[in-house]
Amino acid sequence: MDIMAQLKDVIEGNSVVLFMKGTPDFPQCGFSSRTSQALTACDVPYISVDVLAEPDVRANLPHYADWPTFPQLFIEGELVGGCDIVMEMYENGTLKTQLDATVKAS
Repeated sequence: MDIMAQLKDVIEGNSVVLFMKGTPDFPQCGFSSRTSQALTACDVPYISVDVLAEPDVRANLPHYADWPTFPQLFIEGELVGGCDIVMEMYENGTLKTQLDATVKAS
């Protein structure tokens, strides 16, 4: 299976996916840390993919998503955005609302 098909499987096969540098327990950049903390604070399950440990993912996800930077958050197969967008949504409450709706629909 090629990398684009693998990305599609991960994104579409999980309700909430965070592609980040490092892991939620050991983030490797401030933007990834802030984004994973916001998701954790919303208290919903999500999976994370460490793009530093997956060079093919790191090289190809920007093309797949048409988004150049990390982290990248996907909810229900749709790109939400990176750290700035996620933090804005977290601060105004829309992230929690969207995540709760996703969890209830699952």
